Amino acid sequence: MNDFVAGVVRLLLRVVVIAMGLVLFASLLVAVMVLALVWALRAGWARLTGRPVTPWVMRMDPRTGFSTVFRSTERWSAGRRGAAPAAPDASEETAASRRGGILPGAAEVTDVEAREVR
Repeated sequence: MNDFVAGVVRLLLRVVVIAMGLVLFASLLVAVMVLALVWALRAGWARLTGRPVTPWVMRMDPRTGFSTVFRSTERWSAGRRGAAPAAPDASEETAASRRGGILPGAAEVTDVEAREVR
């Protein structure tokens, strides 16, 4: 009896997994078909009105992404390299403006003291 129940459960599990895969495939196929239909309608309308058919493109140049990150890194590291050491009596406002207002009270943070492992 146990073998029969185990076989039925295995069969049902396989059927459910295959059904889920078919649903996923069908939904992706429908999404692609809708995009193709929208693109075809757009291209047909452009040809009908005499305009050039422009492709859908991703308007991103990889070089701009790199330069944006590179400029961001320069901005944050320039403050550390180019600034002279602050006087001990520097006001909290100048420190906050240098940090961009982030982490108030960072001057009060001390190092953690190591303790013996038990």
